[in-house]
Amino acid sequence: MCIEAALNHTRPWRTRAKVLDGAAEARLVQLACSEAPDGHERWTLQMLADKLIELEVVETISYETVRTTLKK
Repeated sequence: MCIEAALNHTRPWRTRAKVLDGAAEARLVQLACSEAPDGHERWTLQMLADKLIELEVVETISYETVRTTLKK
């Protein structure tokens, strides 16, 4: 499969399910647009990821997933 992809210059299909659904993405954007926690000027990607876990929006999430979601 990988050899065929390399020869044909195609990427393999995504095999993992998305971590955030539409409602979770909306909650992330809402959180990112809200005021930062006390003692901080703005949200960091790691703080947003930790808050999503704390609010039980997701079980686990990386700051990179938060970054790519907000980049969209």
